[in-house]
Amino acid sequence: MRNNRWTWVALFGLAIAALIVFLHSRYPGVLGGEDAQMRLVYAVMLLSFVGGSFVLGWRSSAGLALKQALAWIAVALVLVIGYSYRDAFQGMSTQVMGELAPSRPQETAPGLVTLTSTRNGHYLADALVNGTHVRFLVDTGATDVALTADDARRLGFNPERMSYTAPYQTANGIAFAARITLDEISVGSIKVENVRASVMPQGLEQSLLGMSFLGQLKSMQVSDGRLVLSQ
Repeated sequence: MRNNRWTWVALFGLAIAALIVFLHSRYPGVLGGEDAQMRLVYAVMLLSFVGGSFVLGWRSSAGLALKQALAWIAVALVLVIGYSYRDAFQGMSTQVMGELAPSRPQETAPGLVTLTSTRNGHYLADALVNGTHVRFLVDTGATDVALTADDARRLGFNPERMSYTAPYQTANGIAFAARITLDEISVGSIKVENVRASVMPQGLEQSLLGMSFLGQLKSMQVSDGRLVLSQ
């Protein structure tokens, strides 16, 4: 029985190979498209599942073989539906992750990152600055990227030894900061090098992702509570 079973498997494989050769020679280009290739894969998977179930289950009873075949058909349908609606599932996943972790950049396409607004309407961005995680508040009104003293310290700077001579206009008046240059800031797949920044000794609760970073992007768009950054 074991030898017969493997004989049937070999014959099935040869039949699939013969079918591919026939389609390629009789209808050139019929398998050139991705959709055609995926349909062939679906058909092979389905036939393999059904045929394998019958071969394995026939030794016990026809009823068991039929149940196994139906189970594999259901699995195949789930795989087909999952692949067919992969774009919708990806969009749903992005939306769910945006609600659960709004500061986490969501990759929607190469060079395209989406941030979800918080309940107070602000946009937070988890970024890598020189390889170290920093959470920013996106602020288009800020001229430069602004770091709190604590974040600057985590990045290896010494705020106590900096010279705070650069004036900045803030909501509370003129504030003085120390200018620095950051090697790289990454927000998801978006990377900007040699970013002008400043360190604020006090009065800043959250580091700001300002225009010295945002101004080097291709575009920024706000829609339905989402900020889309494009590079």
